[in-house]
Amino acid sequence: MKTSKHNFQDRLKSNIGSTANNHVNGRNRKKPMTYLGLALVVAGTAITVTGMHPLQAPQAALAVTQNPPDNLATARSSNFITEVVDRVGPAVVRIDSTHTVKHPTSDIFNDPFFREFFGSEVPSPPSKEIVQGVGSGFILNSNGEVLTNAHVVNGADTVTVTLKDGRSFKGQVMGADPVTDVAVVKIKSNNLPTIPLGNSEQLKPGEWAIAIGNPLGLDNTVTEGIISATGRSSSQVGVPSERVNFIQTDAAINPGNSGGPLLNSQGQAIGINTAIIQNAQGLGFAIPINTAKHIANQLIAKGKVEHAYLGVQMVTLTPELKQQINNNPNAPLSVDESQGVLVVKVVPESPAAKGGIRAGDVIVKVNNESINKADKLQQTVEETSIGSNLQLEIRRNGQTLNLGIKPGALPNTQQEG
Repeated sequence: MKTSKHNFQDRLKSNIGSTANNHVNGRNRKKPMTYLGLALVVAGTAITVTGMHPLQAPQAALAVTQNPPDNLATARSSNFITEVVDRVGPAVVRIDSTHTVKHPTSDIFNDPFFREFFGSEVPSPPSKEIVQGVGSGFILNSNGEVLTNAHVVNGADTVTVTLKDGRSFKGQVMGADPVTDVAVVKIKSNNLPTIPLGNSEQLKPGEWAIAIGNPLGLDNTVTEGIISATGRSSSQVGVPSERVNFIQTDAAINPGNSGGPLLNSQGQAIGINTAIIQNAQGLGFAIPINTAKHIANQLIAKGKVEHAYLGVQMVTLTPELKQQINNNPNAPLSVDESQGVLVVKVVPESPAAKGGIRAGDVIVKVNNESINKADKLQQTVEETSIGSNLQLEIRRNGQTLNLGIKPGALPNTQQEG
């Protein structure tokens, strides 16, 4: 993922329907995001792991108290984190996946022309590589439906699910939705341990948060922290191609935690750990469980998810952005309004285009409710049924227009809408 750019055109760019509300002066520049899957590249039959450092022995041994004080023993026995881990930890799984990456450029080096002039000196790169990924997941129900991230299993040739008790199963991807980064994997078993689902709509900053997963291949790792914030938009997090309002936590999560649960103090799953900001500490993000549950139900029932789609590129309009657009002689449009959602581009033949929306329009109301943030408009579209009527009030060249738009289904080639 890229940081926000300095030039005007790049500041207005966003994925279809996503927000591009980065401050154009660069003060709100996004840091690159890292998904929490762990990947290894296998060349031939050998696996080479780089960038790993062996553990170093401590310089001095720690003193061990053979008979801890009674109050310490009591504190340990009443540790709610330990109780949560004991109760739901067996339902957290490790997910290993493989997929084949082909290298079409390798055929060039086998061309007789190269062989004639360069002979044995021509390099012979492998025609394909096997990429192995490691992630996490958790069991939704006792008959073997496992919730994880889409990027953990997307495009996988094989999926293996390993339980905490050591049992291993071949997994079948029931469906994966890259728009929300949610996937469901099925394993053939029954009477499996499960994790109860909480209500992410009721979360408040400061509540306890517990993460369980397989960071860097270290299975069944437990970390704790708090809910740092809720409702972080995809543009704030740095993944504008997704339609999720993320939970932010300072519980330590690392590559390999992808798909693992974020739990509350009662042991209920309140989110799916999914991403971190590179080179930052205490900034982890999870998909709210209410969103994940809604998507998972559709993946289990139909194997896919249909998202509502307008077909616009849009940006939150502010007085500062208005001034910068109008002062730029190369800007493709001018702006009269100071707030609302500015339509930067309309996709040809999209529902927005058919409904009469034009580039330069400023959307100020949706279904008679004022709207001044692109993220909010995107969320409203996501919650709208495909084919239903969406009433938009727009400002165009100083005039107010009311348009009825019927969202269509998000094309497979798009990530936003």
